Amino acid sequence: MLGILVHGNNHFIVRGPLPDRTSSLALVRQWSLIQIDAPVPTPLAPWSISSREFRENLTWAVVVPGDGEISASVAELLAELSARKIVIHDSRLDGW
Repeated sequence: MLGILVHGNNHFIVRGPLPDRTSSLALVRQWSLIQIDAPVPTPLAPWSISSREFRENLTWAVVVPGDGEISASVAELLAELSARKIVIHDSRLDGW
């Protein structure tokens, strides 16, 4: 599975299943700090950042609180996903 994890004005294209709220927050904490050669915690092993993907292949989306506003291009992508009937999970508004 492939999705997008949006964190304020940053985002990650992610390979793996739709994370729950707790995992989403942990992934953002893990990936927002550069940690050279740091091991990935076992609970986060199902997910990895992907650098080249087609937007048509995204199957899930999660928004978590972060610094700054969501960029216009990411907001447009989220709107496209929503139009494709993909639920945009917003950890600020709902639990899933």
